[in-house]
Amino acid sequence: MKKDHIENMDRGYMRSSAIKARNALTEEERIERSARICRKVFELPEYHKAKTVMLYKWTRGEVKLDELEEGGAFHDGHKTLLYPLCMDDGIMVAIRPGGGEDSWALGAFGITEPVREKGEVIQPEKIDLIICPVAGFDEKLNRLGMGSGYYDRFLPLCTKAAKIGVAFEVQRLDAIPAEPHDIKMDMVITETHVFD
Repeated sequence: MKKDHIENMDRGYMRSSAIKARNALTEEERIERSARICRKVFELPEYHKAKTVMLYKWTRGEVKLDELEEGGAFHDGHKTLLYPLCMDDGIMVAIRPGGGEDSWALGAFGITEPVREKGEVIQPEKIDLIICPVAGFDEKLNRLGMGSGYYDRFLPLCTKAAKIGVAFEVQRLDAIPAEPHDIKMDMVITETHVFD
């Protein structure tokens, strides 16, 4: 019988197993499950209260945030939409992108990022809601990222932000051995559950 989540193992193996499970989803499954996750985010009080929201540009099988990006609240002036920019020095900054196609470029990790000179840097303490990509997670709201630590360094600076991880159910792990620098999520949303 196929398990719907991954059992305990070391962090590196857990990360690669969760990513492998995520990448095994078909494009149709990913689109449908991503839409369900986005709809759950839309229902959150944290989303409705937030004025400044940080998303991410998805890549390599991550949850697609099309519905959040295309949601009316961002286009009618009620919310400011930000994206992360990963700097060479291991620091991540939040950017409100400028208009136009030249406001985006492919970053060092193959991720589409805002061009700093075409946008505006927003201080982390001004962010109300952060939607975080997740490589793997557990029910205690521990998050495994891709291993570079950008979010672990950035999230503590976001003193008022609700931190919500989004992932597919196949990325759920039994228990992630937490390390001192790890930042727990306030909530993790999958296509079938809201863990909080």
